[in-house]
Amino acid sequence: MFEITPAAGSHLLASALMPALAGIDTRDALPHSAPPQRHVERRDGGDFGHWLSRMLDEIDYGMLLVSAEAQVLYANHAARHELDGQHPLQMLGHSLSAQRTQDGNMLLNALAAAQRGLRRLLTLGEGEHRVSISVVPLPCSAGEGGRADAGQTTLLVLGRRQMCAALSVQGFARSMALTPTETRVLELLCNGVRPTEIATRQGVAVSTVRTQIGSIRAKTGAGSIRELVRQVALLPPLVGALRSGLALAGR
Repeated sequence: MFEITPAAGSHLLASALMPALAGIDTRDALPHSAPPQRHVERRDGGDFGHWLSRMLDEIDYGMLLVSAEAQVLYANHAARHELDGQHPLQMLGHSLSAQRTQDGNMLLNALAAAQRGLRRLLTLGEGEHRVSISVVPLPCSAGEGGRADAGQTTLLVLGRRQMCAALSVQGFARSMALTPTETRVLELLCNGVRPTEIATRQGVAVSTVRTQIGSIRAKTGAGSIRELVRQVALLPPLVGALRSGLALAGR
């Protein structure tokens, strides 16, 4: 699979996002009661681009920076992982393409609209492989009337294909002292599997699964299965230590 080098990706990422961040002062986001904080200086490229790239690799949404011609300028880890053979979009070399002609046309139309400063929400693929994609223009600078300059970079945010990431579920389970069996039941519930199907897969009675679900709800304080799944779905992403180590090594 195509992978952008960390050095090139960091530089392109900083170049694309720096204009949007240039006017932001982190002091403005602090509560009025908070003590004064030392303002952190932002630099073009360099360390800023490196840490910005690292930060986006911790996000469990696939994010790509692309040109108007669908040339990939940057892709975070989640995007590189998501764009597999089952995804409606594919990276071929430096080009982003769609498996279906109609999806490719929708993508190019959305990228053209982004050049005019317009956002789009696309739904590509079909059946169980349907994915939503947010198309967001990132203007290099604002022209008259706040219009974006031509040739701007576009951000694509890939919708997730599963509600809850496995590592986040496992981290949540450990924090709530769930047993390994309860953790597996929780994973299946988060994937939309019904208790009767869980019982079939586990080779146990439905009453056993319902007892396990009751124990999970008691430990987590969830009033229902829906509330339990919602708790897990709202968790921040948890990245594996192995992948984090590779990122630190610059791989």
